[in-house]
Amino acid sequence: MARIINKDTIVCMSLSARPSNFGTRFHNYLYEKLNLNYLYKAFTTNNLKDAIFGIKALAIRGCAISMPYKEDCIAFIDELDESVKSIQSVNTIVNTNYHLKAYNTDYIAVEKLITLHNIDKTTPFVLKGSGGMANAVVGAFYDAGFKNGTIAARNQAKGEALAKRYNYHWVKNETELLPEQAKLIINVTPIGMRGSIEENNLAFSESMIRNADIVFDVVAMPVDTPMIRYAKKLNKPIISGADVAVLQALEQFILYTGVKPSEELVKQASEFARQE
Repeated sequence: MARIINKDTIVCMSLSARPSNFGTRFHNYLYEKLNLNYLYKAFTTNNLKDAIFGIKALAIRGCAISMPYKEDCIAFIDELDESVKSIQSVNTIVNTNYHLKAYNTDYIAVEKLITLHNIDKTTPFVLKGSGGMANAVVGAFYDAGFKNGTIAARNQAKGEALAKRYNYHWVKNETELLPEQAKLIINVTPIGMRGSIEENNLAFSESMIRNADIVFDVVAMPVDTPMIRYAKKLNKPIISGADVAVLQALEQFILYTGVKPSEELVKQASEFARQE
């Protein structure tokens, strides 16, 4: 039986240049199973300012923020959580009585994954990317105590600025690095993402993947990116974009509803969300 939408239904949403179904399916699945009078819908926009003000004016309870809006939306927010202040990148907005507070649950998710995988803080890492998500990932690693990091980014201005903020190194091309500098490799670019012009490409070279002790790809669609598939063949420890997506979406769900679902229900929602 379909859920009944009424005047009391609480609406949550997402804003992205390229909306996907993951969040929509994940949140709505949990709303239905937990009998919560909520509805989640994905949107894009050509006017970010009015979209954010619309969230406030229409009492939209929560909004997930994706690229390319993670940094630009800050100008229209009332309050920043600690998870945003240091990295200046937003992925979640919570509206409480027309007051917008921004969070970064990507940061929170990566922070938890570092602990779950018991990654040695002395491990040298190279992160490829320099956008809003890269800010969240780099910030989480820095705050977890990782001192030996390199940012590989084609955009010199953004790459150097990100590296300087955390006292890491910047290189334009990761192939400049020595093998011992890249024991943990992290892709935070669209390389390998379904629908991108580089969806069939490896984010890092085969030799770098072979040399790495841990392979981390934040791309969630598909879960098995070319880099993740290659790493699996080599039996490398991996962290996938799906791991990040589920943890950050769960944090959003709790912020929006105040309800913490069981681990089994989260697993079911995750499996449902990843279905084509």
